[in-house]
Formats: sequence, structure tokens, C-alpha cells
Amino acid sequence: MRIAYIAPYQGPGLINSRPSLRNLALAGNVKIELVAELLHQSTHDIEIISQGEVVERRFKIYAGFREQNPYHANISVYYASALPVRFVNGLWSSLRTLALFKRRHSAAPFDLVIIYNLKLPQVICASYAMRRLGLPVVLEYEDDAFVDIAGRDEKGFISGYYFNLAERILNTASGGVGVSPHILSRFPSSTPKILLRGVVSDHILKSCEQGEKSRKNWVVYSGTLFRSKGLKQLITGWRKLGLSDWELHIAGDGELRSDLEKMALGCKSIVFHGLINRQDNARFLSEAKIGINPHDVSQTPGNVFAFKIIEYLAAGTHVITTPMGALEPEIEAGITYMPDNSPETIAATLERVIGGRWYERKAVEAAQQTYGPAGVAKSLDSLLNQVMSETAEKNKWNRARLLLDPRSAACDSGK
Repeated sequence: MRIAYIAPYQGPGLINSRPSLRNLALAGNVKIELVAELLHQSTHDIEIISQGEVVERRFKIYAGFREQNPYHANISVYYASALPVRFVNGLWSSLRTLALFKRRHSAAPFDLVIIYNLKLPQVICASYAMRRLGLPVVLEYEDDAFVDIAGRDEKGFISGYYFNLAERILNTASGGVGVSPHILSRFPSSTPKILLRGVVSDHILKSCEQGEKSRKNWVVYSGTLFRSKGLKQLITGWRKLGLSDWELHIAGDGELRSDLEKMALGCKSIVFHGLINRQDNARFLSEAKIGINPHDVSQTPGNVFAFKIIEYLAAGTHVITTPMGALEPEIEAGITYMPDNSPETIAATLERVIGGRWYERKAVEAAQQTYGPAGVAKSLDSLLNQVMSETAEKNKWNRARLLLDPRSAACDSGK
């Protein structure tokens, strides 16, 4: 099966050629890579099509291009051009991504489309794929597009046209992949769907086996250094704690990098590792005892879920996190929740977990079995086969109806 994976992916070629710190999405990039790899291993031919959007305003056209050093030799990555000018940027990225999708489909037709979240370029491409090409579209839904982190309805903040179009895609998608039961509840009950909180890489599986005996007194954060991640509060709370025999290690990059490094000046127990690749990240996590996710608390639990929680658990760390919706009991066995991400709460929670040796409570096996490569590949392949089967049955029924009443085709297409 030939699949177009339309996602806001940021590979090394894009990060090196376009300003990306303000909209860097490291966890999203890794998850896109892993899903594409598993689909390829299931004998699907997959291409990643990304808008490569630039959110920092600059009067400059960034030409579209193909990733020259893709992370996988058999998975091509294409980026649309970008023009980060106010009032133009979003529409430009959407239309150029659509044009890129059309060109790739003309070169070799796709059988199915996967879109990652409901940003405008993905929504427009999905609408075209459904209405013009008659292709099945699977929505991989990570963040609820219809409410913000405070639980407020987003209708007042985005255009009515986009909101209605996004809602139509959600309601008519041929299949769904969601990070939480709350997200999956957004789909119609009849839509085939699977729960996919994360994907555990082979690197993590191998590093976990090798590193269990050599874990250090490390609390680690790995991911994008972004304002909603609670990292300023984490550093403030860590300094309040004043532990002499533990260290806080932070890996990743993002808009807060320089601010966080300034906040940590003079504190030798805080170590920054910068941006590291998947293999190094797996080794990094396997050396730690605690993984922390001090994300801002959502007022709609489950409308977002941190990919890093599954990575942390599968790598053998105990996890400290703010609530992100209900989890399976066997997964929650390796988690300590904190009600908010204030510096005081973070410091108190770390003190309890370290002092009580709660970090010895883990959920390695549950995370690896549920979200390891073999299980995820099987779930994805089953979903896509179901989608294709139902699409074929629907097309067969439509052809039969057309033979009986040719006028119905004109009605269905809006002509």
C-alpha cells in the first residue's frame, strides 16, 4: 500500500535550513519517524509530506525541498515552501503543502493518507484527498484542536471556516489513532480507531537491557524546551531542594534554552545535554532513575498526552508527571502524580519519591509490551487493513448505486 503521511515533521535538513526553535516538536518528530518506520516494515511504501512551516516572521521565501539525508533510506521526506509573513504564512503553507501532495500523487498515486493532527495544511490536504481523490484518510490525533489547555472552547480564537473544516475531517475520517480515550471519544463511534499513547523504539529496548545495573542518581527531562513544559518551575524547584547526591539532566532544545541555562548558572547539579539523537536519547534515559514531565496541567484531562511518559517508563525509569488523563493500572504502577507544576510542588514530590525510594516502582514490562514495535506495528496494520476493507466495500456499494441511478453521483459530488 502506498501511503502519504502528511505531518508537520522537522528533519535535520529543515532544522538546519529554517528557524525552528519556536515551533520545534521533538517528541512529535520522533513519533512520526517511528510510525513511518513500522509502516515501512509492514511492507507499505510511505512518504512524509511536511509543511515545514516557519513561525518566526521574516520577509523571505524558503524554497521547498526533499530531505537529502533522511533518517531512513527508504522513507522519503518532502517539505513545502514557506513564506513567514504576517497574514500570509498559514495560507501559504497550506496551499503549498496541498500542491506538493498533488505532485507526489501525480508522480505515483497514493492508496491512503495519514494526517498528523488538525493543523490547517493537514486539514486542507485531507479534505482534498477525501472529496477529490476519494482516498481513505486516517487521522492521527495528538492534541485536541477544539479546546485550549485551560479547557476553553477554541472557536473564538480560530476562523469559523477552519473550525468547520477540521470538525468535518474528524467526523468523516476513515480511521483514527488517538493518544487517550478522551481524544478517541472525539471520533464518531462507528469510526475504526486505536489507542496509541506512544511508540517504544528498538534503541530504548536495547539500552534498557544494558543499563539496568548502572543507573545513576539522575532525574531527567528529555524533549522540547517549550513554555508549557514547566521547565522554569522545574529548575526553580530543583534549586529549592538542594540535593547533594542527585543531579537533574535536561536533554533537548527549544525557545527556552538560553533562559533555562541562565537560571541554572552556578548550580553544578543541573546538566544540559543539548539536542541528542534517538540512539543517544535511549542511552541517556537508561542511565536515570527518574523521568520527569512537569507539563502545565490541562483542565480537560486527556486532551493531550506526553509521548515522553511512555519512553521514560519503557526505558526503566520511574515517572513523575502532572495528570494527563486516566491510564491503564499496569502503566500507572510506575508513575507518581503531582497535582500541579509549581516549584514547591515539584520539590516536595521529588523529595518524597527520592526519600521513600519510590523510584524503584516501575512499569517497564507493561510499557514495552503495550507500546513496543511489534505490538504497535500489528495494531497499525490491522487498523489500515480494516480501513481499506471498509473503503472497498463502500466504493463497491457506490458503484452499484451509480449503475441504478447515475444522477446520485452528481448529487454526492455537489454538482
